[in-house]
Amino acid sequence: MEEASLNAWPALHQVMLDGWVLRFSRGFTKRANSVTPLYAAAQRPLEKVRYCEELYARDGLATVFRLATVSEQVALDELLAARGYESIDATQVLHRPLATGEFEPVAAFSVVPVASFLAAYANLHEPPDINERAARTASELHRAILRAIRSETMFGLIVEDGEAVACGMAVVERELVGLFDIVVDPRCRRRGHGRALVESLLHRAVERGARTAYLQVLSDNAAARSLYTALGFQPLYEYRYRVSKTRTRS
Repeated sequence: MEEASLNAWPALHQVMLDGWVLRFSRGFTKRANSVTPLYAAAQRPLEKVRYCEELYARDGLATVFRLATVSEQVALDELLAARGYESIDATQVLHRPLATGEFEPVAAFSVVPVASFLAAYANLHEPPDINERAARTASELHRAILRAIRSETMFGLIVEDGEAVACGMAVVERELVGLFDIVVDPRCRRRGHGRALVESLLHRAVERGARTAYLQVLSDNAAARSLYTALGFQPLYEYRYRVSKTRTRS
C-alpha cells in the first residue's frame, strides 16, 4: 500500500538512498517533497540524514521525512527529534475491502478529463493565503503531478444545478484503489455530496478490478474521519511528518 500511494502521487524527481525514497517536486505538497523510508537499510542513518539535508537545501527546501508509526522507524524518529525536526500533520491511513455491486454511482456523478477536474478543484479547494504568482505555480505543479501518474486514474465530479460541488480522484493499481483530493464545496457540506462522490468513485474502481480501497486523512479532521467510518473504512496505520527548521545543512 505504501508503494501504491507513492505511485499514485508521483514526484517530479526521485532519488533512491539505501531503502529511502527521496522525492522532489519544487515544494508542492509534503507528500511529493519528502523522504519516505520504505525498505530495510544498511547504512548509518545520521550520515544519510545529512545527505538528504544537502539535497533538499540545493532546492531551497526544508528537509521533510514521512514516518509511519512502525517499530522500524522509531529510532529514526528519535534521531530527527534530537536534530530539532518538528512533528506535524499526524495522518491516518484507512482501508476497506470492496465487493462487486456494493456501490452505485449517483446521477450527479461524472468522470471528467484532468483539465476539468483541475478547474473544479481550483474553485472548491480553500487555498492557503499566497500571492497570485505562487498560486499559479502551485496549479502548474499540481497539473504536472497528476499527468505523471502512470496507473489508471479517474477524476470525478458531483454537479448540482450546473456547478461542481464536489471533486475527487481514484488511482487504481492492480487490486488497490487510492482516493485523493476529495473536496466538497464549503457551502454545500453535510448534504451527502462527499459520500456520493466516494461511493461513485469506488463503484468505477471495482469495475476496473480494485478489491481494496485506501485513503489518507488528517487525524484531527473529525468530519472527514466520520464520513469514512460511515463508509466502512478502518484505520490501518498512521504516519506523520518530521520537518527541519532550517533549509541549510546542519
